Amino acid sequence: MIPSWVSTLASIGMAVGPPLVYADQAYSIVRRKDSSGFSRDVCAILLLANITRCFFWLGDRFELALLVQSILMILAQLALLYICIKYKPRLSPENLGASARPFSFWQWPTYTQYLEFLAGFILCQAILFLIFGRSKIFISILGFVALGLESTLPIPQVIR
Repeated sequence: MIPSWVSTLASIGMAVGPPLVYADQAYSIVRRKDSSGFSRDVCAILLLANITRCFFWLGDRFELALLVQSILMILAQLALLYICIKYKPRLSPENLGASARPFSFWQWPTYTQYLEFLAGFILCQAILFLIFGRSKIFISILGFVALGLESTLPIPQVIR
């Protein structure tokens, strides 16, 4: 049998490890004072997936360490997004006024616009959860969406 301290240590590592990986990326951007080479879409994917996972947890409780991991990942991605915007390249689409995305999605010039979008996303999920939260199908869809979003993580870096 595994001692309880080993299990606790593993849970802490599982919660802290993945968000901590992005600290090196943030440090690199701050050191170079340039976020070129890193796609803010990575932040979008991880923020949306982990927010959705938190709502999934409300309907179908999974291990607490994974919920803590999601919360820490949200905080890490918010910080990384702030750093990316602060040190955005001079020739970024929003600086040139030429984003090919509808409504310049996720290419906004200010951090506040990202926070407003995320607040709206959370509000929509909260309303849907209040309406459909007792439905096992809805909860399963939340889990599927969270997992599906996170599985697209490599795409923005490959496209870049």
